[in-house]
Amino acid sequence: MKERERDVMFIHLDFESEEPIYTQLIHQIIEGIAKKELLPGDPLPSVRAMAADIGINLHTVNKAYQHLKQEGFILIHRQKGVVIHPEGVSKADATYMEKVKRKLRPFIAESICRQVSEEDFLKQCQELFSEFKKDKEGDAK
Repeated sequence: MKERERDVMFIHLDFESEEPIYTQLIHQIIEGIAKKELLPGDPLPSVRAMAADIGINLHTVNKAYQHLKQEGFILIHRQKGVVIHPEGVSKADATYMEKVKRKLRPFIAESICRQVSEEDFLKQCQELFSEFKKDKEGDAK
């Protein structure tokens, strides 16, 4: 089998952040999937290996992996280990879109309080979407 040529994903955690480490880890892995740095079927380190590699408690990694498994991003096999879901992540449905709406509400409310215009808020969203699309298109070339 021919080895794929692609960038290696690196986990960057901010130990000074107010955001919990397990949440940062979840976000980094999902971002890796979105940017095609992690592809369906790709292996992830075991809980113990990931914890040792990035210098965090194995329970923190386990919590992140369990969340990612519950949300359908990864599969955890007793023999194969941890892999990015081989069938890919399921498409958005009404439940997911409701979750998006619920998570955006506080950001929009705070933006309005800080007098961020709707145009500027949407521009930020569009720039982020473009960043991910560009990464995906770059891999396709």
